[in-house]
Amino acid sequence: MHTVIYDGSFAGLLSAVFDVYEYKMQDVRLVPPGQPVSSLFGSIHTAPADIVKAGRVWKGLEQYSSLQALRNLRAAFFAGTRGNEDVLLAYIRYVFTAKKAVERDYSHAAVIAVSQTAHKVRREKHRMEAFVRFQLTKDQLYYAIIQPDYNVLPLISDHFEKRYADQRWLIYDALRRYGIYYDLHSVEEVSMDFDLAPHDAAIATIHDEKEALYQALWKQYFDSVNIASRKNTKLHIRHMPRRYWKYLPEKQPRTAHR
Repeated sequence: MHTVIYDGSFAGLLSAVFDVYEYKMQDVRLVPPGQPVSSLFGSIHTAPADIVKAGRVWKGLEQYSSLQALRNLRAAFFAGTRGNEDVLLAYIRYVFTAKKAVERDYSHAAVIAVSQTAHKVRREKHRMEAFVRFQLTKDQLYYAIIQPDYNVLPLISDHFEKRYADQRWLIYDALRRYGIYYDLHSVEEVSMDFDLAPHDAAIATIHDEKEALYQALWKQYFDSVNIASRKNTKLHIRHMPRRYWKYLPEKQPRTAHR
C-alpha cells in the first residue's frame, strides 16, 4: 500500500495523481493533511502541489471529458468527506483507462459516487448563495458566518465577487475555520480562529450603528411577505433547513419595541 499525502487543495490532488502515474503506484491511498497515516505496511509519499503537474493531469482529463464532467469532478472534491480522494482517484483512473467520456457510465461505482456527491455539493453551494446574510461592521466591512455541510467557499467566491463588487466583504466558514475576503480588487482565503455566537453581545459592539435597524427592517419585510394562511412549514424547512437558521436574522427571536 502506498500512502500519498497531499496539501488538501484541488491542485494538490491533481499533483498527487500525477505522482501516482509517474511512480507507477498501484495500491494507493490519498490522504489530506490532518488524517492519521500509518507506515506499518507500505510506503509514504508526499506530493507537493505543483501547477505544472496539476495542469498536465487536468489537460489529460479535458481530452476525454465534457465540461460538465470536469465541473462534477471539481465539485465532488469539495465534499471533503473521508475517503473522498480515493473515489476521485478511481474515477480519474477510469477516465484514463477508458480514454473516452465515462460520466454516464453508471455501472462504475466511482462514476455514480462522483455524480451523486457533485449534486449534493452543488445543492449546498446554491443554498449558501441564497442564505448568506451580511452584517455591517463599524469599519464598513460586510461579514457573514456560515456553516455548510461541505467546503463550498471556493465554489461561491465568484458569485459574491460579481454580486458585491463595490463592497468589502468577508464570508467565514465556522466549521472549517477559514474565510474568503474581498478587498474591492480580488478575493483571497484568510485563516481565522475564533468562537463567537452570531448574536452574542460581544459582536454587537463591532456593528455599524445602523445594523440593528437594517436587521429590524429585514425581519419586518420577511414577516410581511409570509402570509400566515398559506404557511407550509414542511416545504419551508425543505428549502431552508433548520441547521441554517442560527445565521439568518429573519429566524432570530423578535424583540418587543416600545
